[in-house]
Amino acid sequence: MAKSIQFSDPRLVIAYDALNALGDDSEFMCNLMASLKAKVIIDLGCGTGLLTCELAKQGYNMIGVEPAGAMLSVARSKPYADNVQWIEGGYEKFKDLQADMVLMTSHVAQFFIDDNEWQAMLMAAHKALGPGGHIVFDSRPPVFPPYQTWPTEKAPRRVTDPKLGPIDWWYKLLEIKDNRVRYQLCFHFINSNETVISTDELIFRSQEELTKSLLDAGFNVEKIYGDWGSSLFNSVSPEMIFVAVRV
Repeated sequence: MAKSIQFSDPRLVIAYDALNALGDDSEFMCNLMASLKAKVIIDLGCGTGLLTCELAKQGYNMIGVEPAGAMLSVARSKPYADNVQWIEGGYEKFKDLQADMVLMTSHVAQFFIDDNEWQAMLMAAHKALGPGGHIVFDSRPPVFPPYQTWPTEKAPRRVTDPKLGPIDWWYKLLEIKDNRVRYQLCFHFINSNETVISTDELIFRSQEELTKSLLDAGFNVEKIYGDWGSSLFNSVSPEMIFVAVRV
């Protein structure tokens, strides 16, 4: 799984919640969890635990798995964090876990750049789930890459963090090669006049590729939603939200 400065730099970790506040995607996921009736949920790539703690508040038995220790430190300080089992690491930690669902949000799936690692994660999820257990994740379709609408240096987007104050952020596209996109995320902290740059890479797998990878790992795809309003995926959908069941 690709590593990123945005998940380890102390300033960006503090500002993460302001930069990635709960929204329509989180509301969608909460509603989906209720409909699937999972009790024990592994949240892979849980970050600072925004959604993890919200689901714990709603009574789910949550296991937050996150490779970035700095993000977990923030997660452990949140309300309802004591109701969550926090694990530092990645999918390799699944071998000791049993759950009804493996959940990946905020397009964590697209950070699995290597196809072999992606498949290994799916196989590990399959082993951690009982028959009828679900894996749920979101991924953007290749035809609608998000960077086309991301803010630029000439027109940055501003958020305000309670501790660090106003932050302007924008992106720079570096390279597009096959289904991979390399780019920079630039964060300028107004009060300190500091700029932090995170160079990242995402993979944009197609619906067909993701479906095949799930089938190969022992899952059947139940639904693919196309947006946070619960519409089913089609050729003009901005999202692919996979709901697959363990066979």
